[in-house]
Amino acid sequence: MERIYIGLVSTPGFFANMVRRTIEQDYVHVVLGLDRDLNEAYSIGRRHPSIPIISGFEREDKIKILQKFPEAKYMIYELECTSEQKEMITAQLRSDMERRFRLHYAVIGLPFLVLGKEFYQRNHYTCSSYASRVLERCGITLFDKHFSLVTPKDFYEHGKDKAIFEGYLREITPTGVYGVEIG
Repeated sequence: MERIYIGLVSTPGFFANMVRRTIEQDYVHVVLGLDRDLNEAYSIGRRHPSIPIISGFEREDKIKILQKFPEAKYMIYELECTSEQKEMITAQLRSDMERRFRLHYAVIGLPFLVLGKEFYQRNHYTCSSYASRVLERCGITLFDKHFSLVTPKDFYEHGKDKAIFEGYLREITPTGVYGVEIG
């Protein structure tokens, strides 16, 4: 068996606080990772941690996140999968990275999500709907609902008992890297 990793993220900010109030939990962002420390991880979210308006598909950059949010908290859990599923997930994430400027945040879908109504606009996702869709396409179904209705809370509920890490991002990021001094 192979493993992939789900990262749940809690950072401060206006938009994060709105999501936090809506789903009633601290972790408001979902990341798909290929390794346990999320050195290779992807999501739909901010293209740059300082600019929440500009969002889409990106490879997570722990150093940039840490520079902007030194108190960022993470919970990471692992999912078992077959070698074939891991290869398909890896290929999908890397392919989406190649076409990242065609994948966008589903702003229009947010009211539908709040109302519990399925909604999909081509190439538009929330962080959690993207992660759910990739997993489903690769044969891993975690939730009994349409991918557009999956929230970070669903991923949290699924993985809270399987966490392999819960703490601050600085704990899984090398100190002193690229001018980031921690502590």
